[in-house]
Amino acid sequence: MEELSSQKTILSGIKPTGQLTIGNYIGAMKNFVKLQNDYETLYMVVDLHALTVPQEPKELRHKTLSIIAQYIAVGLDPEKNNLFIQSHVTGHTELAWILGCMTGLGDLSRMTQFKDKSAKPGANVNAGLYTYPILMASDILLYNADFVPVGEDQKQHVELTRDIAMRFNYRYSDTFTIPEPIIPKSGARIMDLQNPMSKMGKSDSGESGRIALIDEPSLVAKRIKSAVTDSGSEIKFSETDEKAGIRNLLTIYANLTEISIAEIELMYEGKGYGDFKKDLADIVVERLSPIKNRHDDLMKNKDYLEAVLKSGAESAQKKAWKMLSKVYRKVGLVQAVR
Repeated sequence: MEELSSQKTILSGIKPTGQLTIGNYIGAMKNFVKLQNDYETLYMVVDLHALTVPQEPKELRHKTLSIIAQYIAVGLDPEKNNLFIQSHVTGHTELAWILGCMTGLGDLSRMTQFKDKSAKPGANVNAGLYTYPILMASDILLYNADFVPVGEDQKQHVELTRDIAMRFNYRYSDTFTIPEPIIPKSGARIMDLQNPMSKMGKSDSGESGRIALIDEPSLVAKRIKSAVTDSGSEIKFSETDEKAGIRNLLTIYANLTEISIAEIELMYEGKGYGDFKKDLADIVVERLSPIKNRHDDLMKNKDYLEAVLKSGAESAQKKAWKMLSKVYRKVGLVQAVR
């Protein structure tokens, strides 16, 4: 991740759908831990965004709490980070309405994620899916976030957020901070283990192509060892399509050990994929097992998780009311006494 100025605000949200993967850990969460001592950080579970597709209520509640537990399990200290659930803070949807009234249909129609999702067979194409980027803009602007760590697939949404913020600031005077998308330069795209031309996704990847942060160690090892490579045997990084599998595994190895890919190549000179995969399986299991164990312990302590969420929501709510008060005044609404 690029160097950031101190005393800035970082905000990120994760949808409680699917399972958080090693890709989420390498591409984002590992970096979050490094930033928590130097920045104001807000990490939320965006449960309202999850409603753009039908959800089983009991499962949605479980996954929402599980993500909060995984935030803590990877090393985010609730005393240093604001951890909360999106729906626990009034303001996200209120600000989204105002921003929606300033967003053109053309802006939303250009969003490639909506086009991709709505084009899938049997897609649940609803108004929420279409206006999703406005709620995301509200999530970001409500807290005057300076930096938003996102994957490439969300960069366009942050760019729209910037456009909306500048439009509001131009019409009503400076109000919102213009956020910057932060995309990690290394390991940002961990690919599917069975289809290494596609990104490993929380929901989109098949079971065998994905490693979840809270998978059983035996399953983690099995999936690494059965990962697709190619007909060769040389442990070499290459940008060619036929080397996509070994390139992906080298990327995982390098990011978890902080050993350069060049060094890893030298380490396995003359060795085959079998030796490499066995060692990588051990590395991944060693890194993820403590996360799984901590997560499982936290999920048994609902009182603690609820205390973390209560504190996080109270802190976030104060920030939200402060911003909403400013926005309401500028657009001409008569404010209620809170």
